[in-house]
Amino acid sequence: MSASIPVIAIPHGAYWCTPFARWQGSLAHLHSLRFAARVARDALAARAIELNAFDYGVLGMTVPQRNSFYGLPWLTGEMGAAHIGGPTIMQACATSARVLVQAAQEVASGAADCALTITADRVSNGPHLYYPNPQGAGGSGESEDWVLGNFDKDPLAGCNMLTTAENCARKWQVSREEQHALVVRRYEQYRAATTPDADGRTFQSRYMVTPLAVPDQRSKRVVATLHGDEGVHETTAAGLARLTPVMPDGTVSFGAQTHPADGNAGMVVTTPARARDLARDASIHIELLASGQARTELAYMPAAPIGAAQRALAAAGIGIKDLAAIKSHNPFALNDIIFARETGAPLATMNNYGCSLIWGHPQAPTGMRAIIELIEELVLLGGGYGLFHGCAAGDTAMAVVLRVH
Repeated sequence: MSASIPVIAIPHGAYWCTPFARWQGSLAHLHSLRFAARVARDALAARAIELNAFDYGVLGMTVPQRNSFYGLPWLTGEMGAAHIGGPTIMQACATSARVLVQAAQEVASGAADCALTITADRVSNGPHLYYPNPQGAGGSGESEDWVLGNFDKDPLAGCNMLTTAENCARKWQVSREEQHALVVRRYEQYRAATTPDADGRTFQSRYMVTPLAVPDQRSKRVVATLHGDEGVHETTAAGLARLTPVMPDGTVSFGAQTHPADGNAGMVVTTPARARDLARDASIHIELLASGQARTELAYMPAAPIGAAQRALAAAGIGIKDLAAIKSHNPFALNDIIFARETGAPLATMNNYGCSLIWGHPQAPTGMRAIIELIEELVLLGGGYGLFHGCAAGDTAMAVVLRVH
C-alpha cells in the first residue's frame, strides 16, 4: 500500500515535543492525555496559534489510561478547544505516521482546513486488564498486562519482539560487533543534537519543550523540571563490548536496543495557504508528499520498513539517492543495518541528531519526534527530500516522505 498526497503543508515551527523520560522516571505519575493537553495548549500559545484555527484533530496513543475511551474529544476539551473533534488512532509504533497521514487525507479531501495532531503515551505503569468470561471455569475471566505482556508475546507469531530481531540478525548475518559499532555512531549523532552551537543554541532547542515543568498528579505544583531527555546513558565502544546478548546464542545486547519511555508530541497539518499564516518563518515550505505501508513475513518485524519506504518513495516519484536526510524508528540497531543493505541508504549519516535507539520509545510520539527532527535537519540543510520509516508490532511498518524548500 502506498499513497501520494495532494500538497499538504506543515507550518514551519508549528510542532513540538517534550523531552522523553525513561519509563518509571519523572513522567511516570502523569496521565499522558491530560499532560499532552497541557503541553499542546502552552506550545500553541507560545507560537501565537489560536485554538480556533483548528477544525479537526487526530490523537495517537497506544497505552490506555483512565477515561481514554473518550480519546481526542476529551483531550481537546481539556485544552479549552471543545469545538475540535476527530478520531483516536492506535497502530503500535507506526501510530505517529498514521496520525499524520489521516490528518493529511482529511485536509486533502476538503473535509478539514487545519488539523491538530497530538501523540502521547505513558509506557510506565501500564494497565493490568481483566476480561470477564462467563464461560470460564467458575465464571473466572482472563487478565492481561497491557505493556509487559504484549512486549513479551506477539499473539500471532507466538514470540517476543527480541526474537524478531534475532531472526533478522540470522537472515542478514548481522553480528553483535556490527550492531555495537552502529550504536556508538548513533550516540555520537545524538550528542551532536545536545551540543550548543556558536550562538549557544542546540539542535533540540529548535523544537523541544524545555525547560519542561513536571506537575504533580493534580497539577497543583511543579515536582520536577526536565531540561532534556531523561535516562539516556553515555555509550562507549568499551562499555558495549562488555555486554553479552540477551538471548542464548543471540546477537542483540541491551545496549543495541531501545528503552521504553514516556512523553508527547504535536504537529499542525494544513493547507499551504494556512501554513504561511501559521509558520514561524513563512519563507520555509514543508510538504507531506507520500506515505507507504508494508507487512513483512511473520516474526521479522525489523525488516518491514524496507517495503514501506520503497512504496513511499515510489509514490513520491523519487529514490533513495534523492534524499537529503533519513530518519528511522530503530528499536534495534540492526533495523538500520539491514535497511541500508537492502536499499543502499547511507548507514553512517542516517539519523543525524538522534533516533529512538538512543532517546527511547514512548510508542505513539516516537515517530512524530523523529519526523520533527527530520524537518529541522532539512531546514538546516537548506531544503530537500526527507524520509521517515519505522517498524511496528505485527511485523508491519509505515513510512512518509517530506520535502522542505
